[in-house]
Amino acid sequence: MVYLSMIFFQIVAPILIMLVVGALLQKKFQFNLKALSGLITYCFMPAAVFLNIYETEIQFSVVGQLTIFIVLFIGSQMILSHYLAKLLRLDRQESAIFKNSVVLINSGNYGIPVAQMIFVTQPVGVAIQVILVIFQNITTYTYGLYNLISATKSGIAIIKDFLKLPIIHALWLGGLLNALDIGIPQTFRIPIEYVAQGFVAVALITLGAQLSQIEMRTIFNKMIFVSCFTRLIIGPAVALAIILLLNIDGVVAQSLFIASAFPTSRNSSSLALEYDIESSTAAQTVLFSTIVSCITVTVVIYLSTILFPY
Repeated sequence: MVYLSMIFFQIVAPILIMLVVGALLQKKFQFNLKALSGLITYCFMPAAVFLNIYETEIQFSVVGQLTIFIVLFIGSQMILSHYLAKLLRLDRQESAIFKNSVVLINSGNYGIPVAQMIFVTQPVGVAIQVILVIFQNITTYTYGLYNLISATKSGIAIIKDFLKLPIIHALWLGGLLNALDIGIPQTFRIPIEYVAQGFVAVALITLGAQLSQIEMRTIFNKMIFVSCFTRLIIGPAVALAIILLLNIDGVVAQSLFIASAFPTSRNSSSLALEYDIESSTAAQTVLFSTIVSCITVTVVIYLSTILFPY
């Protein structure tokens, strides 16, 4: 219990405090959230991703395990959410929101900061989380849009939007320079490091500001409850089974297990708002999931240290 409380106060509580700071600042100053989100997507996150991939050595065997895990895990979440939506007898719009809330995980401005706090001495743990962010973006702009898309966008347009994401280019460029062992001049490396170091704070404050805009009125909506239970409880349980099935251990297993416990992605709410499909319910799901995750993520982190020591 002492160790569990230590994890909460040293890892989860600091994140919660940053979210509260972001919410309070938003209430007072009314930031332009679209501009802040763009700053993270096009500046802070690419710098953090590039630097992490550039400085970390990842074995091909790990990449193989990671790919298999992601395919099995995301695939299982898609199937599970599909049949749960049928069981709950949700209409077409509610079903789309429910599926996205289960499958789309906040691996970016929630997951990476958590990983950076946990795996301070194990950069591979953060690198794995970065790769998961890429896969989550792919899932968001394919599966997520498929659930909500209208005739306004074609498959080619979706691909173009995805290829515009700087994080994609930061990933391959960092990997290429790492593989070729090419040094970066200090003139460029220093500003990249400055921006990367600011990512955690800006991402969490922005997330808090975004969550403060959400009205939480239907907390006892059965769809929201089942969604959060599936995302935060069943999700990690499924991930654990896959990790054991693939015989993954150590830092890799810890990173994957913890990543499976993160709350619903804010992108699920953003997409719902953009296409005007149950946007209020989607936003409330994100908020409720994020609040409850303060407890569930703490427990999963604790279990990961017991199940997969290194």
